Amino acid sequence: METRVAVIGIIVENRDSVESLNLVLHEYGDYIIGRMGIPYPKRGIHVISIAVDAPQDVISALSGKIGRLPGISAKTAYSNITGQENE
Repeated sequence: METRVAVIGIIVENRDSVESLNLVLHEYGDYIIGRMGIPYPKRGIHVISIAVDAPQDVISALSGKIGRLPGISAKTAYSNITGQENE
């Protein structure tokens, strides 16, 4: 199956949703290349970026699940480079 590399940018405004966010990320852990989180106490938010290598539908499902969590927003940027899942 064809995969793409993407980055999901996440803004956490509601700390009560962090446990749910971590459960979703754990569910998709096989596709996650890396994760970086930056607290921004001045604004009371956290900024997280997730790099993934996954089929298009998996990336869309992950981003959608994250974006539906209360107080969390997510946007995805895709690379144009594709590969095969078993590479």
